[in-house]
Amino acid sequence: MKFKKAYIFLVALSISLLLILIIQINGIIETAKIKEELFSEKAEMILSKTVTDLRSDSFSIQHLPLKMNKDDRSKIDSLIQHYMKVYRIKLDYTFSIAEEKKQDNNQYPLLNLQQGNYKTCINDDGKNELILHLNFPDKKAFILAEMQMPFIVSVILIVLILILSWITILAVIKEQKIAAQTKDFLNNMTHEFKTPITNIALATKMLSKDNTILLNEKWKNYTEIILNENEKLKQQVEQILGIVELENSKIPLQKSKINFHELIANAATRMHLQLQSKNGKLNIELNASHFFINGDLIHLNNMICNFIDNAIKYSDKNPYIKIETSNEKKCLLIIISDNGIGIEKSFHHKIFEKYFRVPTGNLHHVKGFGLGLAYCKMMIKLHHGTVIVNSELNKGTSFTISLPHE
Repeated sequence: MKFKKAYIFLVALSISLLLILIIQINGIIETAKIKEELFSEKAEMILSKTVTDLRSDSFSIQHLPLKMNKDDRSKIDSLIQHYMKVYRIKLDYTFSIAEEKKQDNNQYPLLNLQQGNYKTCINDDGKNELILHLNFPDKKAFILAEMQMPFIVSVILIVLILILSWITILAVIKEQKIAAQTKDFLNNMTHEFKTPITNIALATKMLSKDNTILLNEKWKNYTEIILNENEKLKQQVEQILGIVELENSKIPLQKSKINFHELIANAATRMHLQLQSKNGKLNIELNASHFFINGDLIHLNNMICNFIDNAIKYSDKNPYIKIETSNEKKCLLIIISDNGIGIEKSFHHKIFEKYFRVPTGNLHHVKGFGLGLAYCKMMIKLHHGTVIVNSELNKGTSFTISLPHE
């Protein structure tokens, strides 16, 4: 459906640009006609002014057709040149004077663009008229030359926009196909992982109940490690599924009344072995008087575990993590702070983006997909809450989560 819309948009854009091109061409043609009319008006004015000056010399007019000598031609030529400068026309021309039979309407209409011929009456002797002809052989080329540059530029720009639009939209369609394939792959992959993860958890829990395992401290620790790592793997799978389902607008939330203090305690239990392996400490201060919220237990549990997991991973010394709760107006505040490596201020606005991971300098053992905080923010948003990060490099990080309580 998305691809179909993209192709429809591409076709609509192409048609729109072609229509703009047609309108632009039509506009240029109309402009050319206007320029031709203006040129013709100026030519008429040149003829009119020239004839007015010639009429002031009646003797010359009477002998022009029969005895137009060099001086007469020079006089007319100088008059035409003078008025061409006045009306700012720089174009080659020719002129002539001839006797013609008198026309009834005494009008000499403009000729077409191709001809560029203009004429007007100087005087008449009753039967015949003296006609001054003014011809511009390069009139068409002159007007077209004036219109050529805007026409070419307009066509080039519209065609360029059309080509760039095609390339851009086709690239977007290609990216959408790749994104859709990636989502399908992640969705299928994570669903395939869920079955073995569940089986491993069941098998390990069965083993942990065996008396032989219970009596052997080493085996007991091994089964706890398996359960803990299996739980971490399950959490990662849930995060990926959550991201994929959110992008597909299909994420299911099973909301119920949740005791958030119990949820924090359960998350702390889940992360106990991981924290213990790094000689870390978790301090919990539950000061909120209203701590019940309407939410999805599994996703919110994963969210808290993810914040704790990040605090453990991004620590170059023994982790110290503190979780506090309090109330503000009608919200439950959860503050999760640590003594880790911190986050540069320039990265604060990026840490909740998918696949983004804060550069850690020489610390190369931090693992993850770059989805954890994106998943957390998504869950907080779906529960109508907010999250604020406060961090200083080498001093630690604090996340303040606000969720509406019941």
